[in-house]
Amino acid sequence: MGSKKTLVEFFYDVVSPYSRFAFEVLCRYKGIWNMDLKLKPVFLGGIMQATGNQPPATNATKASYLVTDMKHLSQYFNLSYNQPKDFWNVIVTKGTLKTQRFITAVDMTRPEFTEQLSRELWNRIYVEDLDATEPESLRQAALKAGMNENLISDALNRMTQKDVKDRLIAYTKEALDLGAFGAPYIVAHVNGKKEIFFGSDRFPVMALIIGEKWQGPDPGVKSHL
Repeated sequence: MGSKKTLVEFFYDVVSPYSRFAFEVLCRYKGIWNMDLKLKPVFLGGIMQATGNQPPATNATKASYLVTDMKHLSQYFNLSYNQPKDFWNVIVTKGTLKTQRFITAVDMTRPEFTEQLSRELWNRIYVEDLDATEPESLRQAALKAGMNENLISDALNRMTQKDVKDRLIAYTKEALDLGAFGAPYIVAHVNGKKEIFFGSDRFPVMALIIGEKWQGPDPGVKSHL
């Protein structure tokens, strides 16, 4: 009998490009590390407001650096990346409250689609530079994720219902209670203790803490850097 799997909770919002990098790494390591990955969609805007934090793009110097950082990191993580032409509109004006509610609605009834749906929504924002908030946009992402029209219609209807809103609020509050101030926020349960990791660049340390081996951002594949 194998050893008990390490529970790893991943708190994320598809508005965050750094969360996308961390998400893909954890998904790649699902079959390599002895871990049980639990995806937990949250509303990053609520976390930022509750903690008084600000998106990097609100600072001109940080915003300028972010463009270069995304270019470097996309190569390092072997992921396509296309900077949204109106980045401010994407992350602040539009936000992703409706998007996160849609993911939550799917996760509550058909969690087997949560991973791919999240991936397709990230792709719409950070690869295709397309909307990821309107019903038709959500529908298109869900179709690419393998969902049929009936499942999509159900999720679109349910995303405005109280139980879905409450679930998103609950996961967001859980992240805040665990000390979250941004995303991605990763919680690994190790020997009865919750080990916290923030960002997409803590995986070598995380591997050490959970007793696993770090094999790079894309195991078996050479980075493009």
